[in-house]
Order: sequence, then C-alpha cells, then structure tokens
Amino acid sequence: MAKTPAQRIKKHGSRATVPEHSLPPVINPTTKRSPQKAQSNSNLILIAGVVASLFLFWYLHLLVLNQMTQVSGGLAMPDSLLGGFDAGYVSELRAAMDDDARGQLNYVHKTAGLLFPLIFGFTWLLLIGTNVARKSLRWALWAVPLLFVVVRLWGNVTIDAVLAAETADAGQVALASGLTVAGWVLLVLSLLAGAAALFLKKKPATTAKPAPPQ
Repeated sequence: MAKTPAQRIKKHGSRATVPEHSLPPVINPTTKRSPQKAQSNSNLILIAGVVASLFLFWYLHLLVLNQMTQVSGGLAMPDSLLGGFDAGYVSELRAAMDDDARGQLNYVHKTAGLLFPLIFGFTWLLLIGTNVARKSLRWALWAVPLLFVVVRLWGNVTIDAVLAAETADAGQVALASGLTVAGWVLLVLSLLAGAAALFLKKKPATTAKPAPPQ
C-alpha cells in the first residue's frame, strides 16, 4: 500500500522531501525574430524609401516644376535654379505669374515639396543608422540629411513669401536664394553620406573560437 506524503514525513522526519514540480515556460513562436529577419525588414523599408524618393524627385523637379513654366512665361521656378537667383529675377517671375499660378506653386510646396524631403530624409537616416556602427560617425552623417530637410522646407516657405510680397525685399530674396542653393548642395552631400554609409557597412560579429584543450 502506497504511503501518503504526510505518512512519509511522519516516518522519516525532515529528511523526507516533497517532490517539486515546475511548469515548462510558455513560448510564443510568433515572438521569435532573428537578426536576419530584422535585417530583411529593414532592407525592404529602405528599398521602398529609395523608390519613393526617386519617384518624388522626378515628379517634383522634372515634371511639376517643369510644367509650371507654362504659367510663368517660360521662366523656371526658383526651386529649380541650382545657382540661385536675384531680386530682378523674382520681380520678373512675379510679374509673369498671376495669383492662380502662385497658388499652384504654393500647393506644390505643401504636397510634393513637403513629401520629398521628409521621405528622403527618413530613408537616409535609416540607411546610415543600419550601416554605420560608430556612434559619433553615425551622428555626423545623420546631420547632413537632417539639415537638408530643414533647409529645403524653410526654402519652400521663403520662396512663397517672396513671391507673395508686392515688392521684392532684397534680404528675403537673398535668403530664399541661399536656401535654394544650400538645399541642392545638401542633397548632393546626403547622397555622398549614404554612399559612405554603404562603404562603411557594419560587419557581422564573429563568434570567438574556443581555445584548444591543454
């Protein structure tokens, strides 16, 4: 006849132990995420961001702003002038564009002109962050696309303000021109920063080999 745990404790005293039972850990297979899976997801986001940035650049600079010359007497939009512009050019452009044309340019700045720098900046931040291991270098490279986003959006607002003014203010025109040139320079530098990030791509950590037995 099998004895109960209480009878075994009474017979053997403190030497008797009650067997312990432990439940196996609950494992949710859906929470497993390997480094290869995370890298694959990051690559998919990067590819989508690069494609979207290329499309928006083409749409904004090669299509829409180019078509805007039809309502400006053939004059290029300030955003397209890599070398900047002066007060005389702004006065001539403003005289050639009516209120509807200036409203169209303002709408372009609020749509494609806003989306392009934001999506491009986010994509380049992710590109640099996933490929550069050293923190100081990563922040140095991040500064370039971040500055590009700020300068480009600031430039859009300044250009709209200059064209909306009845008379071209020399200081505002110089600021708008400088921001336009700086935006193009920072775009090129951002592309170079992305190329540098790919060149300095992080190497996967290698596991140390165990020392041979003595």
